[in-house]
Amino acid sequence: MRYQGKVTRWKDEQGFGFITPNGGGEPVFLHIKAVAMRGRRPLDGEIVTYELAIDSKGRARAENVALVDAGSRFGTPVRSRIGNGGLPMMVVPFFAFLLVCTLAGRLPMTILGIYAGASVLAFAIYAWDKSAAENRRWRTPEKTLHMIGLCGGWPGALVAQRVLRHKSKKASFQVGFWVTVLLNCGALGWLLMAKGSGLLRSALAGVV
Repeated sequence: MRYQGKVTRWKDEQGFGFITPNGGGEPVFLHIKAVAMRGRRPLDGEIVTYELAIDSKGRARAENVALVDAGSRFGTPVRSRIGNGGLPMMVVPFFAFLLVCTLAGRLPMTILGIYAGASVLAFAIYAWDKSAAENRRWRTPEKTLHMIGLCGGWPGALVAQRVLRHKSKKASFQVGFWVTVLLNCGALGWLLMAKGSGLLRSALAGVV
């Protein structure tokens, strides 16, 4: 038998929440693994249908959860997050700025490569940590995520936060994240100055 209810207290980073049944009653535990359509994640306040099951401790939990109107809404949250979350407004212009500085001889190609590589790495680690949170595996320490951002991976981290909806709502993490962004951009600005540029090129020449 299927029931209908509303998703409440949904914790997207942890991948679980509750369903408040239509007509009232005790909330039913909902885990992301119970959602039939894996390509779309539940949203707080969303209407779903589900089958009722009882776990080993006698607690109600939802199984075979279906998102109402999932067909018409599939994919929309990701697009809206990309559109409103800062990807086209910050990340793309930032890389365009790096490219212009590189072509103009203000920055060596190595710097652009570092930002691109670190961003890909950051996105992959955020995705891994998101999966670990959902499946209760070992998590990546927040200081590691901040260090990757500080070393140039913050554009990829920002994309991951918006697209994966991971670490985007935790206030303390966001404060630390934006501090690393400011520090990294400050260091980049110094490298664009004459003294910083000269030291950078000397260092790269010594490595090569």
